[in-house]
Amino acid sequence: MSTFNSSLRIAVLQSAGIEGDVEGNLRALAAAAGRARSLGADLLITPEMFVTGYNIGERLDAVVTDDLPGRIRTAVRHSGLATAVGTGVRRPDGIANSVLLIDADGSLIARYDKTHLFGALDRALFVAGDTLGPVISFRGVRLAMLICYDVEFPENVRALALAGAQLVIVPTAQMEPYEFIAEHLLRVRAWENQIAIAYANRVGSEGRLRYVGRSSIVDADGSVLAHAGAAEEDLLFATIDAGAVERSRSRNPYLLDRRPDLAVSPVPRTNPLPEEDDSHDRIR
Repeated sequence: MSTFNSSLRIAVLQSAGIEGDVEGNLRALAAAAGRARSLGADLLITPEMFVTGYNIGERLDAVVTDDLPGRIRTAVRHSGLATAVGTGVRRPDGIANSVLLIDADGSLIARYDKTHLFGALDRALFVAGDTLGPVISFRGVRLAMLICYDVEFPENVRALALAGAQLVIVPTAQMEPYEFIAEHLLRVRAWENQIAIAYANRVGSEGRLRYVGRSSIVDADGSVLAHAGAAEEDLLFATIDAGAVERSRSRNPYLLDRRPDLAVSPVPRTNPLPEEDDSHDRIR
């Protein structure tokens, strides 16, 4: 199927989740997936660390078990809807803050580990990923994944756009006082890269963190297709049209017009410019 003629209906879950309660969060996932599927969604996107909780400190080690990915895959299979699930995943060197892209039949399509750890909280709990991507063709739309702080680095989104992504999925746990990111930065990222972004944030609080909500789906031209409020749980829907993304890129050719070969000059330029020819202004 040509990606220029394909579309993907996505659902973004804005939720508080339940701290440290894997089974409770998997039940919430099933409920959201059931509603999203009934309304025609092809893919559900959860917030960051939705299955386990994010700011739960030492409890994280107990709930991120070796069999957790398998339990999540089983839950997605029972829900019957492909899902991008934010969760902790155990690695030999520690716990990764991950998103698992799981198809409706429970098969794992791809996994991404958060590459940019935010502050002391992230660094105390997680080990960082070391690669971006991959870019995956899903229902004819090329998508990739980032997690929360990752999207705040322009080079990450630019790299994925240059690799061919048309949609970036961003599970998030954005907290106060960073409302600006959710309210403004996503539209800039989408516009400057001509790429759609789905931003799934938490609401409520965990420990000292108060989450800012404001989940959104932004199209490649910077227009907001759907958005949620600051405090309430919600389920957003929008259709990402691959052809519209490509048309946006032809109208606003940032990716074609960029000049990555330019270097920063190490010294000021001192050679004079040629003098202007002002002969046409002289009185003869």
